[in-house]
Amino acid sequence: MRPKMLQCIVTFHSTTEAMRFEQSAKEAGYGGRIIPVPRELTAGCGLAWKDEVSEKEALERMLADLKLGYERIVELIV
Repeated sequence: MRPKMLQCIVTFHSTTEAMRFEQSAKEAGYGGRIIPVPRELTAGCGLAWKDEVSEKEALERMLADLKLGYERIVELIV
């Protein structure tokens, strides 16, 4: 079991948005991954991107550059 840590979570409206973001983030070298949405949150598609809190601003810029829809970005202990 992984230790719980403060993480940056990006939730999406659709699975298509989540998969497109995952592909772009991996190509850009981000170390995060797609996870099921934590039960503390809700999201339209049930998928979220989890990454280090230090990457939050870079993830926001990437989402804007891609013109990709998302629900929200939060910091959460997961």
